[in-house]
Amino acid sequence: MLVNMKEMLNKAKNEKYAVPHFNINNLEWTRFILEKCNELSSPVILGVSEGAMKYMGGFKTIRNMVENLIEYLDIKVPVSLHLDHGSSFEMCKSAIDAGFTSVMIDASRYPLDENIAITKKVVDYAKKYNVTVEAEIGRVGSSTNDIDSGIVYASVIECEKLVNETGIDFLAPALGSVHGLYKGEPKLNFERMEEISKKTSLPLVLHGGTGIYDEQIKKAIECGICKINFNTELQIAWSNALKEKLKSSDAYDPRKIIKMGEEELKECVFKKCNLLGSINKA
Repeated sequence: MLVNMKEMLNKAKNEKYAVPHFNINNLEWTRFILEKCNELSSPVILGVSEGAMKYMGGFKTIRNMVENLIEYLDIKVPVSLHLDHGSSFEMCKSAIDAGFTSVMIDASRYPLDENIAITKKVVDYAKKYNVTVEAEIGRVGSSTNDIDSGIVYASVIECEKLVNETGIDFLAPALGSVHGLYKGEPKLNFERMEEISKKTSLPLVLHGGTGIYDEQIKKAIECGICKINFNTELQIAWSNALKEKLKSSDAYDPRKIIKMGEEELKECVFKKCNLLGSINKA
């Protein structure tokens, strides 16, 4: 069923596991992820970037696709449809109006007071529709940078201020992860992560899950991380499978071609759910 993230992440926080956030890029990916999570009895968050939204034909198209797949595939686990890195109030409002059950407002590029003002505006609107809100503070690095550049670490004091003045449901503090592939060793600040978790009492979110070592993932969960985002790793698993299988195939039907990566993508989903401890938590 399509739900917001509040109950699933609060449960994860209390029971010390994390819920996987998998970005979706097309109908097939959405179907593969839903089928595997349903098989594993794992709650799941389907993340939609603004780029993916434009590619797939808008928020309403995506919401209808996901809702219909849940019904058609008889999906029993909790599913949240989440806007990933919403860049503005207007973008978040569009997702909410289309029926998304959760949104992330990423105003981390602005000074703190402006981040708070934009985030609070989103929260005030979202609460009218029972939609949960995630916010970011600090700056998560980019795969185009070295591990020690492009990252602005979140301040504990600023995290408390953002949480107290906005009423957000979840917080994504920048603590050393990067989007995409790492060019160096992941260096997560677990001490600050744990302190932010204790001071805010909110479920925390870790972006850029691809490339972080398993033991670091497990330690992050111990320190208060309840949602971890994966995209690049699924893309690599799926695309590598296609490249290899197309070498010996004369397939031309796009449905058969896209399906060539199903097994590998589902295996990646299983590994992440198993690592996060979300299996049988639905």
